[in-house]
Amino acid sequence: MPLTIAIDAMGGDHAPQVVIAGADMAGQRHPDLNFLLYGDEAALTPLMAGRQALQQRATIEHTADLVAPDAKPSHVLRHGRQSSMGLAIEAVKDGRASAAVSAGNTGALMALAKFVLKTLPGIERPAIASLMPTRRRETVFLDLGANAECDAANLVQFAVMGEVFARAVLGIAKPTVGLLNIGTEDVKGHETIRQAAAALRASHLPIEFRGFVEGSDLTSGKVDVVVTDGFTGNVALKVAEGTVGLYTHHLREAFKSSFLSQLGALLAKPALSALRQRLDPRRYNGAMFLGVNGVVVKSHGGTDALGFANAIGVAVDLARQGTNERITAELRELETSQPAGPQVQAS
Repeated sequence: MPLTIAIDAMGGDHAPQVVIAGADMAGQRHPDLNFLLYGDEAALTPLMAGRQALQQRATIEHTADLVAPDAKPSHVLRHGRQSSMGLAIEAVKDGRASAAVSAGNTGALMALAKFVLKTLPGIERPAIASLMPTRRRETVFLDLGANAECDAANLVQFAVMGEVFARAVLGIAKPTVGLLNIGTEDVKGHETIRQAAAALRASHLPIEFRGFVEGSDLTSGKVDVVVTDGFTGNVALKVAEGTVGLYTHHLREAFKSSFLSQLGALLAKPALSALRQRLDPRRYNGAMFLGVNGVVVKSHGGTDALGFANAIGVAVDLARQGTNERITAELRELETSQPAGPQVQAS
């Protein structure tokens, strides 16, 4: 069945060139996709030249307005509704698109998505979810920065949303879920996280809850979904990214240190290439705003065409798998199961 994706063509460090190239690449992967491209027609039209397949499946919706990288969310809510970002989200609300994808300002995108699309029934706060590479396979990690402070009810809702995300994007029939904590023992952590764990254990949801996981478990693949608050999640994500960069830097320097090291690098080139591909951040590009009443995917602002195409692929998976409908159904089941277990009140 044909699917239409609304694209903020002016969002990101290298827009609109990377956005158009990424849409073209995504269209080759998904021949039944159509695109609504929101942006400056004068800038977009020349970039479409020579991309015949994209021309046939894309419609340019002109707007001269765009959201600046440093724009405050409050300003965008007042003045950015007609921007390329705002109109892409409006297309989802109006039903003209099944999902919106943007590489623009994260705070502004979240603010517009919440204001225009509202939240799903039973969701108090949306969360940002993405994939991380592990020793086993990819792991869903949330929240990555949308909510600096969370109560137990928020964490329980994040667990439900992350579990559905794992089924939709990773194709795991029964994902395992863990709460990020300072230890795996039941007595570890603050009261909020212990309340969330108790509620998940007591619920009748079809969630395979494995209890607490530690920071080292983020890369071990111990569970398929790791849940935490946005402050902790964002710090953990940046530390992981920095560690990969540090490792890459020292490995490169080590291979330059002598003639034998350079020879070793030449012999190890196939293995290093495979490692680089396995850890390529472009493979994991595309963070979902889980909890808003529509599919909105955030691409990394500095990604290239391949990364943006992968973000579009995430949007396609989420839309086709009916992710929001699944989340709503499981939250409804959570509400009916709560009287049998510990009560979790939102603060």
